[in-house]
Amino acid sequence: MPFEVIFDIEEKEKKVVELEKIIAKPDFWEDSDKYKKTLRDKKIITDAIGLWKRENDYLEETTLLFQMAREEDDLQEMGEVENRVNLFEVKIRDLELKQIMSGEDDISNAIINIHSGAGGTEAQDWAEILFRMYLRFAERKNYKTQILDYQPGDEAGIKSVTFIASGEYSYGYIKAEVGIHRLVRISPFDAGKRRHTSFASVFVYPELDDNIVVEVDESDLRIDTYRASGAGGQHVNKTDSAVRITHLPSGIVVQCQGERSQHKNRATAMKLLKSRLYEQEKKEKAEKMDELHKNKKDIAWGSQIRSYVMHPYQMVKDHRTKIETGNVSDVLDGNLDRFIEALLLQKG
Repeated sequence: MPFEVIFDIEEKEKKVVELEKIIAKPDFWEDSDKYKKTLRDKKIITDAIGLWKRENDYLEETTLLFQMAREEDDLQEMGEVENRVNLFEVKIRDLELKQIMSGEDDISNAIINIHSGAGGTEAQDWAEILFRMYLRFAERKNYKTQILDYQPGDEAGIKSVTFIASGEYSYGYIKAEVGIHRLVRISPFDAGKRRHTSFASVFVYPELDDNIVVEVDESDLRIDTYRASGAGGQHVNKTDSAVRITHLPSGIVVQCQGERSQHKNRATAMKLLKSRLYEQEKKEKAEKMDELHKNKKDIAWGSQIRSYVMHPYQMVKDHRTKIETGNVSDVLDGNLDRFIEALLLQKG
C-alpha cells in the first residue's frame, strides 16, 4: 500500500489549521472541556504529521540508497537497504496504529483492574500471573506503573489489583485487553497433578483528565477506611490508611491503598471513581451499572477473549482475531503486541 494512502498529509495539515483558528478565538479558553479536547486533538494530529515527515524522509533516503546500490551492484549496500525497509515497515505499522487510535481517550493513561474468577487459589494465582504480564508489557512500552490497590489471595496469588500504566496511548493499546482470560494447565496446587481451567477478568479505563468535570454528590458516597495489606511496604499494616468508596446509585466500588496517607488514598480513590463514572456515561449512556459489568459476573467458560493453554500442548489463542502462538512463556512475559495490534487493525 502506498505511503500516501495510509496517511493523507494535506488533510491532516488542513485540520491543524482549522484547530488553530478555533484556538485563536477570544472565548476559546472559557469552556474547559472544549479547549482541552481541542488541544489534545491538535497534539495527536501534529505528532502524527511530524512522524509522517520523518518517515517520508527516511523512505526517500532508502530509495536513493537502493538506486545507488543497484547501479553499483553492491551486495553489502543491498543488505543495508533490506534492513532499512524492514525497519520502515515497523514504523509504518506504528503510524497506522496511531491513526486508528484516534478515540477521545486513546492517548490517555490506562487504569487496569484485574479480578480472579471462581476457583480459589488456582484462579488467584492466575490473576497474579496476568498482573505480572501487564507489568512486563508496560515495561516494554516504557510506561510507568503505580499500584493503587492490591488484594492478596488467601494462600497465593491475588484476589484483585488496580494499577495505572502512564504513557502516551497506553489506554489506546491496553483497552484491547478488556475481557475474560482463560488458563489451562496442570495445577501446581493440586497434589494429584490434575489439569485445571482458571479464569480472570481484565477491565481498563482511561485516567480522567483533571480538566474534565464529573459531578459527584457526596451524599451518594459511602466511604470506608481499613488497614491496608499486601504490596506497599511494612507501613501499610500499621494504620487504617486504605480507603474504599462506594457510589451508591451505580454500585461502583473503588479502593486505594497505595499511599501512606489516608488523605492521598481518598483523593486517588475519588479520581478512580470519576474515571469509572465518566467511562460509564461515555460508553453506556443511560444503561445501569449492572449492564456495564454484566460480563464481570460471568468470569467463566464461553466468555473468554483469549485462552492460554499450557497442557496438554502450548498455545495462546485470541478468540476475537484468531491470532495464536505456541510461545506461551513469551506472551506471559509481556509480548502482547501481536494480539493488540491485530485487534486494533481489525477494528480500524
